[in-house]
Amino acid sequence: MLSPELCTTTSSRLKKLLVVCSALTVISAQEIAAQATFASAGANAASVQPTVDAFRTALGTLNANVAGSFGSGRREINWDGVPDGAAAPNALPANFFNVNSPRGVILSTPGTGFQVSATAGSPAAVSFANINPIYGQSFKAFSAQRLFTPIGSNITDVSFFVPGSTTVATTSAFGVVFSDVDLAATTSLQFFDVFNNSLGIFNALNFTGDQTFSFLGVQFTNGERVSRVRITTGNQILTAGNNTGDAVAMDDFIYAEPVASTVPEPTTVVLLAFGMFAVGITANRRARKSSR
Repeated sequence: MLSPELCTTTSSRLKKLLVVCSALTVISAQEIAAQATFASAGANAASVQPTVDAFRTALGTLNANVAGSFGSGRREINWDGVPDGAAAPNALPANFFNVNSPRGVILSTPGTGFQVSATAGSPAAVSFANINPIYGQSFKAFSAQRLFTPIGSNITDVSFFVPGSTTVATTSAFGVVFSDVDLAATTSLQFFDVFNNSLGIFNALNFTGDQTFSFLGVQFTNGERVSRVRITTGNQILTAGNNTGDAVAMDDFIYAEPVASTVPEPTTVVLLAFGMFAVGITANRRARKSSR
């Protein structure tokens, strides 16, 4: 049995070890992250198309919209396959692109839900003019005709799953085509690892004018795995009569194939540290016994 003095020392050392291990985890997640950023903005779709194509090439082959993980390549969401029943003025189910069309994405927001814009000839006006008539003049689709937005918030969280399942997954890259980013540092992507540590915030480029486009994509290149992406669209919530600030809509999502989440490297560091600590305690006990 350990003496009270040794127990006190052990407890103190354990606390210090936990602090060190926690710090190692944060450092591993935040300070060694490496990435390639793809960003452009311009007056029309053609101005960002080369950057979008370069991002697609970096991620690899476009995979079919089926359940299961291909292990590599990329998935895309362009909203155009959403039926009228799940588009404006109706809400888009948050799990539509994991259940109805399996692409490994589930959405969440601090707001009240999500909406995909209508197409010409549907009951609602296009480009979210059903929400506010001015949006019909401000937004244009990159891949016609539908756009996407959260409702009641300008924040969208994208979580990854093995497509068509409830198995948590991660990705290595994610990008978005934005419509009408007017102001700098209002539209961004923030990436999180499986411990919910931030891997960084990246701002989309702005371009002044109506119906402009911005593309922002980030590919992590040092083995980092992304479990969630937070998208902030402008500094204005899309609502009726809200015509000030920077209102932003979204079009294509492009991301690396989601694969089942595995225990990341920081955990290995922590386990190794605990193992070394246990060895130290054993040696300490033996030394005390031999000195009696």
